[in-house]
Amino acid sequence: MSDRHDEPQAAIAGTSMGGAMDLGVDEAESLEKRPGPDGGGPEERPRSLWSDAWRDLRRNPVFIVSALVILFLVFISLWPSAITSGSPLKCDLSKAQEGSQPGHPFGFDGQGCDVYTRTVYGARTSVAVGVLATLGVAVLGSVLGALAGFFGGASDAILSRITDVFFAIPVVLGGLVLLSVITSNTVWPVIGFIVLLGWPQISRIARGAVITAKQNDYVQAARALGASNSRLLLRHIAPNAIAPVIVVATIALGTYIALEATLSYLGVGLKPPSVSWGIDISSASPYIRNAPHALLWPSGALAITVLAFIMLGDAVRDALDPKLR
Repeated sequence: MSDRHDEPQAAIAGTSMGGAMDLGVDEAESLEKRPGPDGGGPEERPRSLWSDAWRDLRRNPVFIVSALVILFLVFISLWPSAITSGSPLKCDLSKAQEGSQPGHPFGFDGQGCDVYTRTVYGARTSVAVGVLATLGVAVLGSVLGALAGFFGGASDAILSRITDVFFAIPVVLGGLVLLSVITSNTVWPVIGFIVLLGWPQISRIARGAVITAKQNDYVQAARALGASNSRLLLRHIAPNAIAPVIVVATIALGTYIALEATLSYLGVGLKPPSVSWGIDISSASPYIRNAPHALLWPSGALAITVLAFIMLGDAVRDALDPKLR
């Protein structure tokens, strides 16, 4: 009987207290049965939340399809010359609004520009805006939300009121007002605008995740052992509160690409000679009856891109949410 009572204490003594306290929810044991090293009975191996999520994602056809589409978009964004040899700025008015021809499968737009080439090069702008804006929104929103949720008090109240103000600003109307006074033809004003109005959403998500995570027992035990606030936040709370931020940011990436196209369509986002799907859709709209192909191809590329990122975000959400398993 005494040996049985001594077994738990011996197991605990075999591990350092620091190592025990460093274990978070993402390192919680999910047991997987494997044959023992001697070929005998099964052996228990701990598996983390992230390894479980990756295993589920690999088996999810929605994730595989959306990931392949996104990888293709990233590839043509980095090396558009790999699938097209033309220039998106080379136009021939004598071919304006003409349909598909050998070497020009998508036809020509109202200015005689090759629609295929402009559609390929337009992916670079959309992916760049979406990725950079999402990174900016995720970093700024996560830092502010995590600090407010961890310390609480006046900082939390102030941040909550600031986010309420930003949530009250219509995104498209804010873009029309703020971007109409900027004459730059680069993507940075659009990215800055998206970060400015997009961080409150991520901030709310990060704040709620941190408030939930800091109430867990392993955080309270680490605090009782004298862990500093920075160690608690970076070592114990952040790794276990980052999952919902990743999910929301992935879905928002597709939304930001659509927002850039909308602002460019309205004439306040990117401006010619920049190449953007929103600019091409705006230019082709007056000729939709005579040259519908000039409108359909960039619109279809935009729709597929946004749908791919939304599908990817849904798949990641399903994999990271234990309640959906």
